[in-house]
Amino acid sequence: MAHRPRKRFGQHFLVDPGIIRRLVSVIDPRPGQEMVEIGPGEGVMTLPLIEALGRLDVVELDRDLAAGLAEKLGNPAGLVIHSADALEYDYAALASQPGSLRVVGNLPYNISTPLLFHLFEHNQAIRDMHFMLQKEVVDRLVAGPGSRTYGRLSVMAGFHCRMEMLFEVPPGAFRPPPKVDSAVIRLVPLERTAEERALLPALGSLVGAAFSKRRKTLRNGLSGLLGPAEITLAGLEGTERPETLGLDTWLRLARLYHARGN
Repeated sequence: MAHRPRKRFGQHFLVDPGIIRRLVSVIDPRPGQEMVEIGPGEGVMTLPLIEALGRLDVVELDRDLAAGLAEKLGNPAGLVIHSADALEYDYAALASQPGSLRVVGNLPYNISTPLLFHLFEHNQAIRDMHFMLQKEVVDRLVAGPGSRTYGRLSVMAGFHCRMEMLFEVPPGAFRPPPKVDSAVIRLVPLERTAEERALLPALGSLVGAAFSKRRKTLRNGLSGLLGPAEITLAGLEGTERPETLGLDTWLRLARLYHARGN
């Protein structure tokens, strides 16, 4: 009997065999690799992954799904099920060494952004991530300066990862069909120096303030955080809009803000 999708968990189960094969193909699992699948659902991607890997960890919040998954898949020996909240799970604990963990999943749309930022905290343990997300979120993640969809999420995610949209997925590929289009994205963590990681709070403060007033100039958007002289020191005039600035420019501003003790 098929599991009834639960709205409170944002469940939309991937059911299109062609999309499942394509997703597994771009993930390209290899024997012995360390991988965790977030939200395995009914296991349509779990089985081909474990057949390729030999062992697979999965994190599932829905206790009913977690309890019945192994039996549904024929009790594969290498399946390790963690009945846990993906937003709180310690992914670094699954990595035998830095950069060894691969993360995949068809993420519930209602938690996708906070889950990404939780995973960014474990970046040093992660090799790459492949996710099915709402296409609107993917568009924002991969957007560049000047784009209509470029904003806070683009800048902050760009600090942590190199990102690439791989392909789009229509609503009919899911049960039940969502009201939005989806897309698959690849995220590869970037190596950041200790100095750059120390800038993260300052970067978050500046980007959050500026994009909350994205129609205002940079000088007005950062009023109270950075003065005109500091903006000039960063090589800017202050008349720029936040959506026109690339990550390197935001990092220059963050260094100045951080130097103040922020």
